[in-house]
Amino acid sequence: MSSIPDILRPAQQHQADAEIAIRADGLTKHFGDIHAVNGIDLRVRQGQIFGFLGQNGSGKTTTVRMLTTLLRPTDGEAWVGGLDVRHDAQRVRQSIGVALQEAGLDLLQTGRELLRLSARLYNVPRADIEARISYLLEVVDLAGDANRRIREYSGGMQRRLDLASALVHSPAIIFLDEPTTGLDPVSRQYLWEYIERLNKDDGVTFFLTTQYLEEADMLCDEIAILDAGRIVVQGSPRALKATVSDDVISFELGDGARQRGRAIAAVSGLPLVDSARDDGADGVAIYTKSGTTVFPTVVRALDDAGLPFNNLRLANATLDDVFLQATGSRMEPPSAAEGGGEGGGA
Repeated sequence: MSSIPDILRPAQQHQADAEIAIRADGLTKHFGDIHAVNGIDLRVRQGQIFGFLGQNGSGKTTTVRMLTTLLRPTDGEAWVGGLDVRHDAQRVRQSIGVALQEAGLDLLQTGRELLRLSARLYNVPRADIEARISYLLEVVDLAGDANRRIREYSGGMQRRLDLASALVHSPAIIFLDEPTTGLDPVSRQYLWEYIERLNKDDGVTFFLTTQYLEEADMLCDEIAILDAGRIVVQGSPRALKATVSDDVISFELGDGARQRGRAIAAVSGLPLVDSARDDGADGVAIYTKSGTTVFPTVVRALDDAGLPFNNLRLANATLDDVFLQATGSRMEPPSAAEGGGEGGGA
């Protein structure tokens, strides 16, 4: 990827505390009897890539909408770039970049026209607009489609254009709500590289929601896992994985919850086994700091208990294991339908 032009480097942003880019204290949102977000406390440091993880319905998008001033909190306070989201909403919106799950695109415009309009709305200097647009179109791999109408774009192409629109005014803080859902693996990797480059070279702070755990593991300095509107665990990916265990032995059973309960009982008391639990699907996960030593004893214990199993495997602990331990279920990756897909190369 070519180097970032000087005109794309983010402007300095006023902050009450230069170390904190995003802060929330007791942030809450209720929709009648539905408690979507229940008292979130956040501190996102300037220059971090911060990951916000959770299943659909956990409160991720509602939190993002409050932090970006699109929803007014029921209770609690939040500041973005040192600005109060309740009382300085307009200034917050002018100072951040946002790409939400639902791209608000005018399908009758071309991609270039939409970026040009976005740049003017954000008061980008006229002399810089075309250079910014050309660079961003290259970044999101839409340079060859820039003059096509957006209605001709596939869902994935529209997603990439929405990302470019969020970046056009070079904000110091960028909110990305599941930005790579619907992108093919090559496009996803390309956007990861761009996010990392902006973050490392220019100190841009990213608040990223995602259902791709490998995305969070690769990109994020720190993550928070949300469940039922509350943060249940928070820390760096490495630190969180270390709290689970070094190794995970997993296997599948074909006979329902009762068999999984018997299997957990059979292996839980084995030497060097830290814990064992239902993996939220059809199997069992065993956590240990010595997987190679424990592996054969697990096989013997299951055989002795008369429990047929399959897909026995040993691996290092992952964020999926952290998620399982924190919420009691595995993260469900987004389907292609949710992201719109890439459509026949359009």
